Amino acid sequence: MKIKNLLTPIYCSCLFTLIVGCSQENLLFFPEILPPNYRYTFSTPFEEVTVPVAGATLNAVHFKTAKAKGVILYFHGNAGSLRTWGDVARDFTSRGYDIMIPDYRGFGKSTGSISNEKQMLDDGLAVYGYLKKSYPENRIILYGRSIGTGVATFVARSGKPRMLILESPFFSLADLASYHYPFLPKALISLFLKYPFRTDLWIPEVACPVYLIHGTRDDIIPFDASARLELLIKSPHKLIRIEGGGHNNLSDYGAYDIELGLILDANQPQ
Repeated sequence: MKIKNLLTPIYCSCLFTLIVGCSQENLLFFPEILPPNYRYTFSTPFEEVTVPVAGATLNAVHFKTAKAKGVILYFHGNAGSLRTWGDVARDFTSRGYDIMIPDYRGFGKSTGSISNEKQMLDDGLAVYGYLKKSYPENRIILYGRSIGTGVATFVARSGKPRMLILESPFFSLADLASYHYPFLPKALISLFLKYPFRTDLWIPEVACPVYLIHGTRDDIIPFDASARLELLIKSPHKLIRIEGGGHNNLSDYGAYDIELGLILDANQPQ
């Protein structure tokens, strides 16, 4: 009995980790699915774009302004669809920037489904490649929010964008899983995690300026994640604290609006 009691917590942890390993998509992604004939109704002028990727097509919305200063490639969070994410466009078009926002596979009107990390990263590169056909790289700004920060960082590491902006980034998904499930062995989390998203390994290889924006009261991805990422960045960078900000409300703070304006005015190409 003593041996059995001793092994029970370990057995439960292993079993839970195995279950998580088999259903990670359901734990990580919460897409809103839209019918193919759904019509977006944004107040800002836009056009729909279809980006072909391996085994699927990604639906995106491309907002354009007159005499654009550049373009934002925006990788959104792990829930919803462009129906609501398109609302962020005003933060950028009001400052003279075009913005393109793609939906991930299985989100909105995008076809297919997410099945592994490499697929998501390859899709991010495909959208970036599509955008490079219309904009020089020094006018492309990568913006990632929450889970989108992992994709944005990987793409920035692989290309030469003007800058990288990360809103509420995580250190890595294994690190984040350990934060939310401290009773699970970290080694087992890393072993079974299909979506490691090693932002901590990719961000030191990003050559462009990097801006981290994080709320100090974020209970989903703690502010400490940005503080630790900042120590790894080798290019020019800045960590912006939004005092009292949570995970989904940074745009409600005046400090966010001010800082975003300063960031977008920085490093203007000649």
